[in-house]
Amino acid sequence: IMVGTGKGAEHGILFRSSEALERAGKTSVVVLDKTGTITRGTPVVVDVLPAGDGLTDNELLRITASVEQGSEHPVGAAVVTEARNRRLSLIGPSNFKAIPGKGVEAHLDVGLVRIGNPRFMEENGVNLEPLSAQITELEEQGKTILVVTTGVELSGLIAVADTIKEDAILAVRKLREQGLEVVMLTGDNPRTARAIASEVGIKDVIAGVLPNEKSAEIKRLQETGKVVTMVGDGINDAPALAQADLGIAIGTGTDVAISASPVTLVGGELAGVAKAITLSRRILSTIKQNLFWAFFYNVILIPAA
Repeated sequence: IMVGTGKGAEHGILFRSSEALERAGKTSVVVLDKTGTITRGTPVVVDVLPAGDGLTDNELLRITASVEQGSEHPVGAAVVTEARNRRLSLIGPSNFKAIPGKGVEAHLDVGLVRIGNPRFMEENGVNLEPLSAQITELEEQGKTILVVTTGVELSGLIAVADTIKEDAILAVRKLREQGLEVVMLTGDNPRTARAIASEVGIKDVIAGVLPNEKSAEIKRLQETGKVVTMVGDGINDAPALAQADLGIAIGTGTDVAISASPVTLVGGELAGVAKAITLSRRILSTIKQNLFWAFFYNVILIPAA
């Protein structure tokens, strides 16, 4: 176990306990978070689509970025970055409120501005029919959609895309070659989730999950008798990482995720998951071999002695 822990550290895999090292080898299902785990977690704005003739691209972006200044979400940060790159002057929002897994809202000089996913807008009675075709098309391209409303009026859409990590496709392939079931868990809508999943070779997708529901999804998989390893990087992933039989945190993620996980991938490379499982299996095999030969030796030689 000591040698295995040292070997793991050499490959950027930190095991906090021998129990974590043992559990990794017994894994049957690997659940991967999307943002920051499969993707880089640094999304960029790729489309700005105003809903009406009176609103320009820059004005829609300025309103959205003004509200998103108060958000800590990577998608919101991408909108603010794009607005600053275009040298747009932002407004200070008031009464900012974040709705986890759905969106944000705040008051500007134009009134109450809501920004969020299509489901959040439908819950607030917004008619998305004028832009439904664009929403479907963008989601099928694997883009995350932000719907923007001012008051009760639909202002437009902003599409954000996150690039897949270079090693994600290879990492998923190695996990499947090890006989493991690979599942992607995300708060994104099903169309966007499936587009990303198909790109990296994942067939099983659990999408549209709110942050507080992720741990429940892990528990549901465990109730089927499966040993679940959860891989994540964000604050929202911490409960799910703690619920899983083994939590693996991406080292480039948040401190909360790292502290909730008994295993950390220092470099943030997804390939480390397959390496950790391989290392654990080899160590368990070596331990069993040692136990067998120890018993065999004693069974033969104790009677002889």
